Parts: sequence; structure tokens; C-alpha cells
Amino acid sequence: MPLRVGVAGLGTVGVGTLELLAENADLIAERCGRRIEVTAVSSRERERDRGVDIAGMTWHDDAVALARDPDVDAVVELIGGSDGVALDLSRAALAGGKPLVTANKAMLAHHGAELAVAAEAAGAALGYEAAVAGGIPIIKALREGLAANRVRRVFGILNGTCNYILSAMRDGGRDFAEVLAEAQQLGFAEADPSFDVDGVDTAHKLAILASVAFGCPVNFDAIHIEGIRHVTALDIDYAAELGFDIKLLGVAALTERGLEQRVHPCMISKDSPIAHVDGSFNAVYVDVDFADRTMFVGRGAGAGPTASAVVADLIDIARGHRLPVFGKPADALQPIAAAPMENHKGAYYIRLMVIDRPGVMADVTAALRDEQVSVEALLQRGRNPGDVVPVVLTTHETDEAAMRRTLARIAEFDSVVEAPRMIRIERL
Repeated sequence: MPLRVGVAGLGTVGVGTLELLAENADLIAERCGRRIEVTAVSSRERERDRGVDIAGMTWHDDAVALARDPDVDAVVELIGGSDGVALDLSRAALAGGKPLVTANKAMLAHHGAELAVAAEAAGAALGYEAAVAGGIPIIKALREGLAANRVRRVFGILNGTCNYILSAMRDGGRDFAEVLAEAQQLGFAEADPSFDVDGVDTAHKLAILASVAFGCPVNFDAIHIEGIRHVTALDIDYAAELGFDIKLLGVAALTERGLEQRVHPCMISKDSPIAHVDGSFNAVYVDVDFADRTMFVGRGAGAGPTASAVVADLIDIARGHRLPVFGKPADALQPIAAAPMENHKGAYYIRLMVIDRPGVMADVTAALRDEQVSVEALLQRGRNPGDVVPVVLTTHETDEAAMRRTLARIAEFDSVVEAPRMIRIERL
């Protein structure tokens, strides 16, 4: 008997899912032992031509009604948004005991714990491979392939838009605003790019990864989030001179201070494999006790890769596979104390724009000395007395709180003409 599927949301990923299920129908049936058929759909603008044949499928104007359709065995939620219709549909599907597949990272980041409890209480699968890193099977890797290991750290490039922008800035020597406008024209960035460039999208995905990796409830509010708007072409040039590349990373790690969850631009060594992951690609690294480090690289978005992840979850459902949503039963997920960002220890890149005059560096080094921040390297291009010049330094490992106090003091100097720029150096 086929698995009858209802798909809510016929945007890029929804259409891609229908195309994949149709084009590879025989292959999928061979691999899971039964056919997967879309019997119902729901979306806005019923008459819109989406380039796929939906004839013979029941149309539901109300997505929640799709979840209650007796001819639907499993529900695919591709509407998006953390609340509203997407959440109502998901709750209805699970309340009816129907498996749910979703690509909705925002909903899981904010309501994952609730949905996990509902799924497990109903004995229904909840698949969300498509919610993190597109076509990269990182959730399956954590829940299954690496299930015997204790995870020490999971980190990576989780947003293709930001990675594209930073790669293009580096390769073309251009500033953020220019490359963002180009990315919007090419369709790599939304008209309102805030969720991407301000780090929120990466944080949604990191919250999910951390829950699976460390067996704790999803805790989006514990994540320190910074975006890439403040990264300039000048910073990227200096990074290259110092042997670094700049990437927006999501990092979750168990430390002696608790669980760190942070999203921010990082300077990483050019020799690191992740430094070579460019354009719109994503990459996820997992450090574990027995298998050591594994690396996953692939397309993080787009119709094909995301649809591939959606259908992978449907194949598991068709095979009768059901796992605890976040790797272990929802009632066994234990909170882990959050490590405050001010307690983070690491090295830092600092760029100051200062008036070139005697005594400036003495003031800066005194501020560093007073907070016991040790300088590793110092760069200053040229001498232009009276002009504004950049001064760049990198530090040895220090406390985040000490670094912030130092920069706050330096920002008050009348010789410093704009807010100091800080980018953390990540030793991978």
C-alpha cells in the first residue's frame, strides 16, 4: 500500500519535492518497498501555474484541513515561519497521529520541544533533515551514524547567503552592501535579508544541531548571535595578510563553563578545510570522542537539495523507521547550563581607525595592559601624520569580558574616530 502524502506549501521546495517524487518514483519505491504518492496539497493562489502537475490531488485552501484529510497518511510542512499556519498544521498532524516532515528551522528552534513531546506521545515520526544544511544529511549522521559517540563540538557554515557574500567580498575586494545587492539580484538573498545576514537563520539551525548533539532541549534564547554587516573589505584584506579567511560560523561546544552556543563571524586559518568551502555551500563539522572529527559539505539550500532531504524523511516513514525526535526521548532531554558569552576564551582580531599622532599607540597598549590582554601581532600601513589610519592587532587567548572592557575604553579615546571592530579568531 502506498504512503499517501499531503504537501502544504508549494514554493520552491514544495515544487521541488513534487518533482523529485514524480521523477524518481520507481527508484524510491524500490528502495523503501512501497510507493510514495502525493494525494493532497495546500498553498496560496490555487490557480497559479507552478510548472508541476497537481491534477488528481485534493486541494485544500486550509492547510490544517489537509492534516485532517483521511486520504493523507503523512504531512509535509513547507510553509515556513515559526508560528501561524505552519505551527497549527504541525500540531494538527501530530495530534492526529500522522507523521510530520518539515523544513522549518524557525518553528523547530522555537517550538521543537513541544512538537517532540507531541510526536512521541502520538507515536508519530517527526522528520526535519531539510531544516538544517539543506541536502547535507547531518541530522541522520548525528542521530544514527554517530549515535555511539559523545559529541564535544559541532560547528560549521550553516547559511549559504552569508557564505556567498563573504566569498564574493574576498574575491572581488568589494564591500558588504555592493555584494548583498548582487546576491539579491541573483536570488541568493531575500529582498529582506535580515534573517540571513544578521545570523538568525544560522542560530535557528544551530539550536537544532545542539539539541541533537548534546541531548538537551532546544534553547534558541541561549545563543549569542552576531551577523556579518560589520565585516568590511578592509577587514577581509587584513585577514588575508594575517593568514586568515572570514566565515560566519555557528558553534556549539561543551566547555568547563557550560554549553556554548554562538553565531558570529570568525577568522579561521586559510589552511583549515572549512576555509575552502565557498559560495553558497554549507559545511558541518562534528567532533566526537571515538570517531574523532567528521566533515559534511554540500548545498545548503535550493529546490533540489532541500527536496532531497524532505524525501529522505518520507522514505524513512515509508519504511516504518521512527526515532526519538532529538536523538533520545523528549522526556530524557536534560537542560545544560549555558556558558555566558562574556566567559568565552579565545583570540581576537581588532581594527582601530585612529588619528595618526604621537601617543596613540601608547594609550592603546596601556588599555590592553590594564586588562591583561596580550598582543600577538600588530599591523599599521604607512605613516600619515594627522590623517585617519587603520591599526590592526591580534591577541593571544584572553577572556571575552576583558576584551569588551578594553574596547569600550579604547572607543572613548578622542584619537579613535569610529567604533573598534572585533572579530573572533577560531582555532579549528
